[in-house]
Amino acid sequence: MSERQLICIGCPLGCMLTATLENGVVTAVTGNTCRRGDEYARKECTAPERTVTGTVRVTGGTAPVVSVRTSSPIPKEKVMELARLMGQLQVQAPVRPGDVLAAGVLGTESDLLATCGVAVK
Repeated sequence: MSERQLICIGCPLGCMLTATLENGVVTAVTGNTCRRGDEYARKECTAPERTVTGTVRVTGGTAPVVSVRTSSPIPKEKVMELARLMGQLQVQAPVRPGDVLAAGVLGTESDLLATCGVAVK
C-alpha cells in the first residue's frame, strides 16, 4: 500500500487530496470536498492526461506562428513527443480559429486545433 499527495484541479477550491493505492489501484481518496476531487485523484494516479497548448509555425502569414491546443487531453507520457511534433510542424496561411492542423495526433483521438487566426500576408 502507498499514498500519493495531490492538489485537486477539478474545481477552484484546490483541495489537498490523499490517494491510497494498492497494486496500482486507487482504493481510497480523502481530502476532497466534492466528487470531482475523487474522480481527479483516481484518474491522475492511474491514467494521467493533459491538454497541451503551444504554437506552430505559419508560412505566408501576417504572423510567424499560430497558437494551438489539443481538442481533448492526451496521455501525459505523450506530451513531450507532441511538443517535438509541434516544433517541426509548419502550416500555410490563412489559418482560422478552430482549424484542425493535425488530426489524431500521436495515435490519439485528439486533434491539434488553431486557437486564433493568421491572415495571408
